Amino acid sequence: MAMTGLDIYKLTPKTNCKECGFPTCMAFSMKVAAGGVEISKCPHMSEEAMAKLSESTTPLMKAVSFGQGETEYKLGGETVLFRHEKTFVNRNRYAVLFSDEMPQEQIDAKLANMKNVHYVRIGEEMKVEIAALQYTGNKASYLALINKVKASGLKVAYMLVCEDLSVLKEALSLVGDEKPIVFGATKDNYQEMVGLAKDSKLLLGVKAAGLEELYELVENIQKLDYKELLLDTGIASVRDAFTNAVQIRRTALKEQDRTFGYPSVVFINELAKGDKFMEIALASLFTMKYGSILVLEDMDYARALPLYGLRQNIFTDPQKPMRVEPKFYPINNPGDNSPVLITVDFALTYFIVSGEVERSKVPTWLGNPDAGGYSVLTAWAAGKLSGSVIAKFIKESDIESKTKCRKLIIPGRVAVLKADIEDGLPGWEVIIGPDEAMHLPKFLRTMEGIN
Repeated sequence: MAMTGLDIYKLTPKTNCKECGFPTCMAFSMKVAAGGVEISKCPHMSEEAMAKLSESTTPLMKAVSFGQGETEYKLGGETVLFRHEKTFVNRNRYAVLFSDEMPQEQIDAKLANMKNVHYVRIGEEMKVEIAALQYTGNKASYLALINKVKASGLKVAYMLVCEDLSVLKEALSLVGDEKPIVFGATKDNYQEMVGLAKDSKLLLGVKAAGLEELYELVENIQKLDYKELLLDTGIASVRDAFTNAVQIRRTALKEQDRTFGYPSVVFINELAKGDKFMEIALASLFTMKYGSILVLEDMDYARALPLYGLRQNIFTDPQKPMRVEPKFYPINNPGDNSPVLITVDFALTYFIVSGEVERSKVPTWLGNPDAGGYSVLTAWAAGKLSGSVIAKFIKESDIESKTKCRKLIIPGRVAVLKADIEDGLPGWEVIIGPDEAMHLPKFLRTMEGIN
């Protein structure tokens, strides 16, 4: 049972030293109880108190990790059912399925698609994070498949979907150092699977015929002192998989039962039964509703654009605007005679504007003053984007030493700021740009006399 703020306060030193960043021990305790800060922020908590608090303040849904180095990812650690209650912590990850029965042409096509779908959206790298490698009975082909994916040059984590212990051991000899997910623990083999996973502390995927059997299986695995688990939602039907995903999460967070306090995996490819557009629809559903790993048949741009965009929206903190660092960014290799363009630090606005400036091929210094992470009109209405703010940003950024050009382009929707900026920046010519970013390429090329 989670502890209240008062329960936590009773265990604090009650010195109000403020070293935790809060004015009193009570204020700190209330924040800890709400999940807003870690108990370790108090440097004077006794070891006995820390031991007592550790489990109570740990999220009911365990945070687990897999992969190594650049391909290490975290799942779980969630504390709420709905994003607006607080925020979601660790975004879900997409996997593409390979199996030893696939023809080489199909394997090659999937690898090519995974290499092709790799781009950046609002500062986040979008790509397939996991190669799910399924064993269906041909050991030689399975091991060859693992080697082929390894040799492809793709930077992915691995999920070994295999219930055969002997084959799994050989597979781990090939990718064990990459800390793969080992998926295939059942009521019949869980003791041996735990023994295999425990040695390297690998994330262990658990599957069962239904929720009751899954619950009992997880209890048995926990009795073996292993808690690095991933729960399968099942593939009997879309309805059952969705019900199971929701029930697993609600049991952990609402009923505070840690037996189901683990991330889940959904085999979307099995549920969609070969229908690509159904696969996209189901992946969208489980992106929003508790699928920690979503296994797809393939990943192309028809799948990637809606799924990665949705995931990025869901797994951002609703209490914190998406922002980029306020500074000047060089676009198209600007020199000492390139114009200066102003936008805001709201990430979506910045990346749209920077993309259009890149498309123009005109060397430009693109600056974004601190506007509170708001869009242009919202920042202006809130007083975050004003003539004095822009003038101060120009002076403090040292942009005047980087370019001799004194042309300053501002968004057309805040043309009203022109006079104030000119008063604050003598010698600068303030030019009113277009209202919409899509018109920037033509505007910049025309201004610079480029056809």
